[in-house]
Amino acid sequence: QVQLVESGGGSVQAGGSLRLSCTVSGKMAYSYSWGWFRQGPGKERTGVVGIRSDGTLRYSDSVKGRFTISQDNAKKTLYLQMDTLKPEDTGMYYCAAEPRSIIFFGGLLDAEYYTDWGQGTQVTVSS
Repeated sequence: QVQLVESGGGSVQAGGSLRLSCTVSGKMAYSYSWGWFRQGPGKERTGVVGIRSDGTLRYSDSVKGRFTISQDNAKKTLYLQMDTLKPEDTGMYYCAAEPRSIIFFGGLLDAEYYTDWGQGTQVTVSS
C-alpha cells in the first residue's frame, strides 16, 4: 500500500491551464501503474489518463491533445498538465496507483484495477 497526496487544483477560466501533482509515499514495485481520475458533479468517477512503469500511456478521448501526464521518479511525483481547459473538465481529480503490477492497457482507465487512492483536488473551470 502507498499513500498519495494530490495538489494543484483551483479555479480557472475556460481556455486556461492548471498542473496537478501527486506525491507518493511508500514503496512502488519495479512494475506499477498509476494515473488520474475525475468525478464531476453528479457523475461517476472516470479515468483521465493512466501510465505504466514500462511507459505505456492511455488517455481518455475527452482529454487527448489537451492534457499531458508526466512523472519524476526521483521526486516520486506524478503530474497532470491540463491545458485548454473546458467547463466540462470541472470535478474532483484523484490520483490512483496499483503499486505492485502493470495494469493491462484496456484497464488503465478503469478504477477497478487501482488499489490506492488520494483524497482528491478540486478543479473548477468557468465559462
